[in-house]
Amino acid sequence: MENVLNVAQYIYDEYKRETGEKIDELKLQKLIYFCQRESFAIKGVQLFNDSLEGWVHGPVSPIVRMYYEEDFGINYSTNELIEDDARIVRNVLAEYGGLASWKLRNLSHEEISWRNSRMGLNPNDRGNRKLNLDDIKKDA
Repeated sequence: MENVLNVAQYIYDEYKRETGEKIDELKLQKLIYFCQRESFAIKGVQLFNDSLEGWVHGPVSPIVRMYYEEDFGINYSTNELIEDDARIVRNVLAEYGGLASWKLRNLSHEEISWRNSRMGLNPNDRGNRKLNLDDIKKDA
């Protein structure tokens, strides 16, 4: 199982390699969620063990939030992904990487896992409830 920081750095590097641009954090956070969901769909298991939380603008990894820097990606020592996991990430980038950050945000708001994590909160409440893995499996 991967570390979410490794996944985030891989997304950052691949996105930059493919587009020549740096990925913004909103887009990175949503792609991390879609990678987790895709891993359930393809392999039946989670890609990484770290939790995602249901924030106002969709699923967020608090640890990625802490270490993300726009100019470098993850300001933390990261490792390469195993090839099966890297393939999942590349598939997600191929499917969703071309979409605008706000489009990904809106797509994430359609997910059961995010909606359930926001139950009882006002639309502008930050929220810090973890997305339930069983809900992510349903989304997959």
